[in-house]
Amino acid sequence: MNRMIFVNLPVQDLARSKGFYEAIGFRNEPKFSNDAAAMMVLSDTISVMLLTHPFYATFTRKPIADASNSSQVLLCISCESPAEVDQITDAAAAAGGKVDVSQEDQTKGGLMYGRDFEDTDGHQWAPMWMDPSFAETGAHPVEQATAL
Repeated sequence: MNRMIFVNLPVQDLARSKGFYEAIGFRNEPKFSNDAAAMMVLSDTISVMLLTHPFYATFTRKPIADASNSSQVLLCISCESPAEVDQITDAAAAAGGKVDVSQEDQTKGGLMYGRDFEDTDGHQWAPMWMDPSFAETGAHPVEQATAL
């Protein structure tokens, strides 16, 4: 069985957040959605659980951070091409997201291509494409380390 990840995000307005994630290509799974939560599926192994603040608070004693004013996590997702990065990011902008919020311009091309956006609650996403040959060798290939 493939390991799965369920990213749980606190949201202010569940309907608005569901609409945002549907607009950028996620699919709602009604079997795991109700008035307090919505399961949004990105792939067979990745889902985002959108949880209203009262429901989210049942899972932790810690205060819920305001993602529009603080950062706790950056959510990076792989893309098949730079065009797919742009498509997701442009869809996020059209659905009310805030686009290109990273500190550095990542859109210059090269071996990696990415752009960042915030969802309607301020959670930061980073769709990213990596050149397949670079992905295969990695940023620090073992061959280079052993040649020294």
